[in-house]
Amino acid sequence: MSGTGRTQGGRSRLGSALSGLAVAVGCVLFLGGFVWGAVVYQPYTVPTDSMSPTVEAGDRVLAQRIDGSEVRRGDVVVFTDKVWGDMPMVKRVVAVGGDKIACCDADGRMTINGKAVEEPYLRTKGPASPTAFNATVPEGQLFLLGDERMGSLDSRVHLQDPGQGSVPRSAVSARLDAVAWPLGGLVERPAGFAALSGGVSQPGPVKLVVGSVALGVALILGGAAYGPVAAVLGRRGGRGARDRVTADA
Repeated sequence: MSGTGRTQGGRSRLGSALSGLAVAVGCVLFLGGFVWGAVVYQPYTVPTDSMSPTVEAGDRVLAQRIDGSEVRRGDVVVFTDKVWGDMPMVKRVVAVGGDKIACCDADGRMTINGKAVEEPYLRTKGPASPTAFNATVPEGQLFLLGDERMGSLDSRVHLQDPGQGSVPRSAVSARLDAVAWPLGGLVERPAGFAALSGGVSQPGPVKLVVGSVALGVALILGGAAYGPVAAVLGRRGGRGARDRVTADA
């Protein structure tokens, strides 16, 4: 065998080994990403427009499974409470235990402990609520509003109930991280709550999960494509070598 033949054969074996490794690593990342996502997230279909425009009725979202103790102001959460109909609902947490919440100030903004909160996620540019309200949230409870303030049935409707419309932290099962379909990207943590005590929650690992799956797919496809591509290039190289031999003859 000529030196060229041995070199090509060595390259071919190395390429095959690397392509096999790429496929193996890709499978691990792809399957691992799906398993990780299934453990951390629960898919959920939003039933109403009460959180419009952040999420719309029928949107399929990814909600990170969390404990109620992890909830911060500004989070959009999935919760279930008997007083609210004992079915999963989606609302935004605007106040936590110990907060004094009121609406509206002279500029139409909601206030928490006397501090006005900017809410750019609201669709309307008018007051943060069409009806005035105020409440003191008991410890261990959460005060929740829909982003569609004109039609949302939320803590404002339950102000006369025990707890002044709040629900226990234990009622929360998940926090929305992203709109999966139609593709809507991440559900942002509002900066308006960041200056308050406790700050806002950190985004979940949805980017890492999606990145793991996407990289896995790329490695699998790239590794699987190596064989056919190498075969085509090898045939072209063989024809070129034969043509040169014929020309030299």
